[in-house]
Amino acid sequence: MIIREALLWARRQLQASPTPHEDARLLLQHALEAGHTFLAAHSEQALTAEQEHLFRALVARARQLEPIPYITGEAPFCGLEFIVTPDVLIPRPETEQLVEGAIARAATHPTKSLVDVGTGSGCIAVVLARRLEQTDILATDVSAAALDVARRNALRHGVVDRVKFHQGKLLEALDAPVDLVVANLPYVSDSEWTALDDAVKWYEPVGALRGGPDGLDLIHRLLHQVRPLLRPNGAVFLEIGWRQGDAARQLARTLFPAARITVEPDYAGHDRMVIIDTSS
Repeated sequence: MIIREALLWARRQLQASPTPHEDARLLLQHALEAGHTFLAAHSEQALTAEQEHLFRALVARARQLEPIPYITGEAPFCGLEFIVTPDVLIPRPETEQLVEGAIARAATHPTKSLVDVGTGSGCIAVVLARRLEQTDILATDVSAAALDVARRNALRHGVVDRVKFHQGKLLEALDAPVDLVVANLPYVSDSEWTALDDAVKWYEPVGALRGGPDGLDLIHRLLHQVRPLLRPNGAVFLEIGWRQGDAARQLARTLFPAARITVEPDYAGHDRMVIIDTSS
């Protein structure tokens, strides 16, 4: 089997995927340990028996709806490649907006300290550490396995000495005031869980997804914890579910009555981010 034939075969096998061409390419790149340009430039090159066997095994996993990032062990985020395992959520494009918002905030307000709550793969903390070189960053997660992945990503991207990691619930490690809190916590409600794609329910960590009856359980706890710890000119950036804008705004208003509270849409126009701004 040559590269061109391998791609055509895999696309046919993966027709149930919304992106069979991309999936086939990523799996073949992984099997050959090669880049996209190599595949294009060597389309007539034959796979070795070992490469073909591996490629067929990878495609078989994808046919069982296992997400491609878990098969290849990597996922893109903010222009970087991050290590991912089934212990962490696969980074989503929507979360990049959370990072962009935090960076824009830091550009206009003094931000000496920042906490990434529920860091998972560490993608948020790592990108912020690379972009906000003068900011002390703490990344927390309840999962030791997730923190191991986050540390590996911090090492991969050269910021392992700039991010402090702590295993624990939400902000329990924070013992001093903070300027900025960023969090992509579990926010899938119980009713939404039943309708979620099987690939997500079967393979991604449940603890990183489910947020209780209304999806806001952990967000509610976090806002209670952060209220006495947020500096007067601080801010909180929260990713939320697309149906939670009104409820999240009301919750934030109850706990931060004097703050400026906004709900921002994602690229699809759905509510996706709540910003609590306590600056005057």
